[in-house]
Amino acid sequence: MGLFSGLTMAPTDPILGTSLAFQADTDPRKVNLGVGAYRTEDGKPYVLNVVLETEAEILKETGTTINKEYSTIDGPADLKTLTQKLAFGDDSEAVASGRIASVQGLSGTGSLRVCAEFTKTFLSPEADEIWISKPTWGNHIAIFQVAGLIVKEYPYYEPETRGFDFEGMLKALKEDAKPGSMVLLHACAHNPTGVDPTEEQWKAIAAVMQEKKLIPLMDSAYQGYASGSLDTDAFATRLFANMGFEMFMCQSFAKN
Repeated sequence: MGLFSGLTMAPTDPILGTSLAFQADTDPRKVNLGVGAYRTEDGKPYVLNVVLETEAEILKETGTTINKEYSTIDGPADLKTLTQKLAFGDDSEAVASGRIASVQGLSGTGSLRVCAEFTKTFLSPEADEIWISKPTWGNHIAIFQVAGLIVKEYPYYEPETRGFDFEGMLKALKEDAKPGSMVLLHACAHNPTGVDPTEEQWKAIAAVMQEKKLIPLMDSAYQGYASGSLDTDAFATRLFANMGFEMFMCQSFAKN
C-alpha cells in the first residue's frame, strides 16, 4: 500500500466551488457572484488603476531604493506603521503611544490562524471559546477549530427581513458568552451577508462586550469597499480601540 493511498479528497470549498461551477457552465448569460472581487464586463478580474500605478512604481525602484533583502520575521517596519494608520487612523492614540503590536501574516487567512494559535498558546483558557456570527465566512470555523478553539455561534442574519438580527446578537453576548471569551467581528461588509450594524448598534455591541469582558477579534477584509470611504469603514475598529479594548485585528489586502 502506498504512503498516500489512504488519503481521501477534501470536500470542495463552498465559495471556490461556486467559481469552479461557473467556469464549467456553458450558458453565455452566466454571472459569477461567488468570489468578492471586481470584474470587467467580460467577467475577468478588474485590476484597479491604483494597483497598476503602484506596481509600476515598485518596478521602477526595484534594485535601487527597493531590493530583495530578507524581511524581518514580523514584517517591514514601514509596512506595519502604514497598516496601523490605515486601520486605526492617522491621529490614533493607540498608534501614537506605540501600544499596537503588528505582525505580517499570509493575508487574512494566515493572520487569523496566527491569532488563533497565539490565543490557544498564550492566553487564559477562557479565550479558547470564540463566538462567530451565523453565518460567517466559510473558512472561519475550520481555522479556529484546527487551532484548538471552541467555536460558538451568535445570531446575526435575519432571513425574513434580510437584515441584521441586532437583538439576537446582543442577547447571545449578554446571556451565553462567558467572560474572557473571544468574539469575531466583521469590521465592515459582513461576509457573506453584506449586512452591517449601524454606528449606534456598534456602540451598543461594544458596550456589552466591555461589560462582559469579551475579547474582540476584528476581521477587516473590505475596508473602503463597503461605503467607498476608508474612514467610514473603519468606524467599528476605531471605536473599540478608542474605548480601550485589548483586542486583535486581522487585515487583508487581497481584493483586486
